[in-house]
Amino acid sequence: MPSVSMIRSYGGSDVMALEASDVGAPHTGEIRIRQTAIGVNFHDIYVRSGLYNTLVPPGILGCEAAGVIEAIGPDVEDFNIGDRVAYVTGPPYGAYASDRLLPAKAAVPLPDDISDELAAGNFLRALTVEMLARQVTQIKPGMTILVHAAAGGVGRLLCKMASHMGATVIGTVGSSQKAKIARDMGCTHTILYRDVNFVDEVMKITDSNGVSVVYDSIGADTFEGSLSVLAPCGHLVNFGQSSGNVNPVAMATLAQKSLTVSRPILFHYLSDMAVYRDMAARVFALFSEGTLNAIEPVVFALEDADQAHDLLASRNATTPIILKP
Repeated sequence: MPSVSMIRSYGGSDVMALEASDVGAPHTGEIRIRQTAIGVNFHDIYVRSGLYNTLVPPGILGCEAAGVIEAIGPDVEDFNIGDRVAYVTGPPYGAYASDRLLPAKAAVPLPDDISDELAAGNFLRALTVEMLARQVTQIKPGMTILVHAAAGGVGRLLCKMASHMGATVIGTVGSSQKAKIARDMGCTHTILYRDVNFVDEVMKITDSNGVSVVYDSIGADTFEGSLSVLAPCGHLVNFGQSSGNVNPVAMATLAQKSLTVSRPILFHYLSDMAVYRDMAARVFALFSEGTLNAIEPVVFALEDADQAHDLLASRNATTPIILKP
């Protein structure tokens, strides 16, 4: 019997409960997927808590998964039954499920050398890195950049990508263990932000010149410091807010050094199917050639999604987390 992890109210991880579901047949433009691996992301925690306000309970969490097509609705021409696919979508969400219906335009074919587990644990993060490094900004050889949470799921891939593209990467991390992870992923300099002031350290490393770009997924706790370490004409990319919402910024503050600030949302960049599939093909190629590293995920059963959320929220996870139906 197909099942889903349902939330019927906002709250802690205990609001998720496994329920039976009636998936039904795909409608026009849809495919039915038997899911084999489901990604777990901080985005899911923010949605579950009500912070993002992008799902009204009752509902099903989850932005990404991989699986096999078991049925195809009318007017779907790009896929066949038995094809392996992955997807990133939301809102609406719905990935925390053993089986689901999905608009065919949201799915991308999985290359033979990309496992379901790799796709489910890394696809959203890798697409985020592709967006950050090539579209929101253009990382170029010789740039110096700052990546907050450099050992995190997006951070480590971003460090690897930026280093591959010729940038000098400074990364903030919370422990010596995470500093090693960041260095192994291409970070030239690591800063233990709990022990030192990251602003002072960045300015020392750059001889007071500052950095060209700051990639900040932390939000409230780091935003002002991130602005202060930018070089003239620098760009602050705020792509998350794990420490809380960012206060409004006065235009006069930006004008002091001709700074720019952006707040990209990946789903907006994926709304054009051709762009989405092009981005997907590039990130799968990066994994295939070894430019981006495939890391073995921590696996939980779908019914234990609450435990997966608790591990991710603890910030002790150093590998991707996936659910298996």
